[in-house]
Amino acid sequence: MIGIVIVTHSQLGDALIEAAEFIIGKRPEALVSVSIDLNESADVLRAKISEGIKSVSSEDGVLILTDMFGGTPSNLSYSFLEEGHIEVISGVNLPILIQADNSRKEMALDKLAVKLEELGKKRISLESSII
Repeated sequence: MIGIVIVTHSQLGDALIEAAEFIIGKRPEALVSVSIDLNESADVLRAKISEGIKSVSSEDGVLILTDMFGGTPSNLSYSFLEEGHIEVISGVNLPILIQADNSRKEMALDKLAVKLEELGKKRISLESSII
């Protein structure tokens, strides 16, 4: 099973995990959150991300989900990219997290990453344009 690390500003990752647990009915396995405090050095923050990766690492790989492209959580996470073993997706939201949890047992990391990127783009909608 692919491990998941959520790397976000402040406690956003913890809140996403809590919301997913509420919807799914149980806490997802092999899932951790790393909160980024901008007052800490880049070396300390990289060490936190590394520990998160180690805690969920499996032969199936690790997916890192970050809150926004170009932000410190994403920029730090990119240094861990490893083809076939660690993938990073920026712009995590609740639908992406739930789909990642539901699909990571049956899909390869590269295919899961592509599916989640597509899902994230589709799950943003302007409600007034739907009506």
